[in-house]
Amino acid sequence: MELTALFWECHTGYCCLLVQLDCCGSFNGCSVRGRLNVLANVARQPLEEIFSQFDPTLEAGEEGSGDVKYHLGMYIERYNRVSGRTVKLSLVANPSHLEAVDPVVQGKTRAEQFYNQDEDGENIMSILLHGDAAFAGQGVVYETFHLSDLPHYTTRGTIHVVVNNQIGFTTDPRVARSSPYCTDVAKVVNAPIFHVNADDVEAVMQVCHAAAQWRHVYHKDVVIDLVCYRRNGHNESDDPKFTQPLMYQKIDNHPKSLSIYKDKLIGDGVVSEEEYQEEVAKYEQICEDSFQAARENPTFKVESWLDSPWKDVNKGDGGMLSIKPTGVEETVLVHIGYAMSTHPGGGFTVHGGVNRMLKQRKQMVDDRIVDWALGEGMAFGSLLKDGVHVRLSGQDVERGTFSHRHHLLHDQKKDRQSYKVLDHIYPNQASYTVCNSSLSEYAVLGFELGFSLASPESLVCWEAQFGDFNNTAQCIIDQFLSCGQDKWHRQNGLVVLLPHGYEGMGPEHSSARLERFLQMSNDDADELPGWNDNFEFQQLHDANWIVANCTTPANYFHILRRQLVLPFRKPLIIMTPKSLLRLPEARSSFDDMTPGTSFRRLIPDTTVTASEDVKKLVFCTGKVYYDLVKARKSLHCEAHIAVVRVEQLSPFPFDLVKNEADKYPMADIVWAQEEPKNMGAWTYVQPRISTALNRNRFATYAGRRPSAATATGNKKLHMMEQQEIIDTVLSL
Repeated sequence: MELTALFWECHTGYCCLLVQLDCCGSFNGCSVRGRLNVLANVARQPLEEIFSQFDPTLEAGEEGSGDVKYHLGMYIERYNRVSGRTVKLSLVANPSHLEAVDPVVQGKTRAEQFYNQDEDGENIMSILLHGDAAFAGQGVVYETFHLSDLPHYTTRGTIHVVVNNQIGFTTDPRVARSSPYCTDVAKVVNAPIFHVNADDVEAVMQVCHAAAQWRHVYHKDVVIDLVCYRRNGHNESDDPKFTQPLMYQKIDNHPKSLSIYKDKLIGDGVVSEEEYQEEVAKYEQICEDSFQAARENPTFKVESWLDSPWKDVNKGDGGMLSIKPTGVEETVLVHIGYAMSTHPGGGFTVHGGVNRMLKQRKQMVDDRIVDWALGEGMAFGSLLKDGVHVRLSGQDVERGTFSHRHHLLHDQKKDRQSYKVLDHIYPNQASYTVCNSSLSEYAVLGFELGFSLASPESLVCWEAQFGDFNNTAQCIIDQFLSCGQDKWHRQNGLVVLLPHGYEGMGPEHSSARLERFLQMSNDDADELPGWNDNFEFQQLHDANWIVANCTTPANYFHILRRQLVLPFRKPLIIMTPKSLLRLPEARSSFDDMTPGTSFRRLIPDTTVTASEDVKKLVFCTGKVYYDLVKARKSLHCEAHIAVVRVEQLSPFPFDLVKNEADKYPMADIVWAQEEPKNMGAWTYVQPRISTALNRNRFATYAGRRPSAATATGNKKLHMMEQQEIIDTVLSL
């Protein structure tokens, strides 16, 4: 089936879906093939905008790094003449990684429903356009289907349209899947599947009516299988006869679907040949006029290629803009702390261990200190007080993998009776969503990314059960999160929480692969940024994302709140602790969280006096700091070794590292880490420390030896390696 005709047909069916559903908003995911037709004929993106994308005279500076034309997203409002309503259409930007955009669209749709009080999905919906080979072959399709009926992830029904070309690039269906139909994966949620001959336009329309009615009545997913074919090869220069010679002999002799329908209409006396030719000529003239306009004045407007523009967040690209302090009044901290230390009472039976934890929280508030769970809760609660919606999602996040959070208390004697602690802080606060997800990283991280795209005035967090498991979602991290703004001019403020640290739990429960996030950071290791009063702000503005490894609850509190005070949005990747959650030394005073305080990119060693007696200056990040200072104290060498914590690794705090090195001019500089030498932050920080010090001083390495595995599975060997790191760092 010829693609132009196919998507003319999809356009007709698509409009049918919207008319039947009477929706006012639709969020869509679409494969690469045929995307330009969707942009032009369904979304009605101005043709001159599309043609301009192909103009070679457009300079790179006008595009950013950009992306190929059939990956870009867009947003437009169209008037529906049948329903008399304006329909908002959004096509979400996506990479070539097939089906990766599915959960992103679902998350964005869910967010728009949430913010528009459309919990039943009557006004906002999603439509996903798939290819047959990808629909059957990509596991994220299965993961996304399993989100479809979960309380905090459902979009109240998605319409899936499968463009079934009966081929995947060069692969025949008989070797591409084990199921009879490419759509059989939808049976896992008992979705009805309509198989229809795509050459029969009126049958397609009938199926679209049926699918629209199903979604409208039952609010469940439904699948349309457009059984068709690909008239040409995989791309413009590909010859499909290399691998499917007989199939393409038949396709060459098969009339185009538009021609089939034209002949039917003429035969039925609905239109004449002249009327048909007149319509074809009219459309071709529209295309030609737009093409000439694009040649004469090629333009690229970023706002034309955003899938949902944010009106209230600017680019923050210059001027005297700075970062506002993120501390809050102590009365607010106390109020939130006491709210987090109580349960509803009135016959609500709390688990004995949880009750003890609540009493411990209250005591900490009385003592004006916070641990990690309390610091996080105060960050969330203070944002909720200011009207900011907070959403925390992931496996086991309600309780917390390490049983430290307990944001949802469960009655021990009544089934399905629970109490969401942070929903009961202030009378007019924003709503708080904390939700355990399905056992999926790929789809759920994609979903939360999509959710974060809907509004800049929200804090959306995804937490991995262990940081090690984030690589199951590597596609979302690589193709969307790290480079979405560069490719698609799309900001997002998603927070990714990754438990990380070496406690002898083996190679699958130790490392969130910090090195991978740092490798994808865009700051230049060899170029020293110019010092000025806006240095910190400008670094954040220019960064593709922020990577941090906090060592105090106060700093964790501030970095979460900082996400909302910046005049732009950046993804935030945080290596979160495990053993530090309950370490008494890893607590913060209220004094570090009150007005005038803010996030500290680097924490100096205040126990050491700057002098020539200091023989070693140790930079580190994360849990290893506490191991080092404990051992340093036992060896009574505090006067000779300074231990400095780098809390924000990327963008790298060149200025603060230089300041610390200048304090100790006679000291040898060491970078200490728990990870193997080929992992962790070493390869990232080594050249940056050198650059910060004008290549006059260099850092040496103290940590585990290079390894293929992230960590040993032998507890005794782990302890030996840990002691070796400490001995190396503290030797004089």
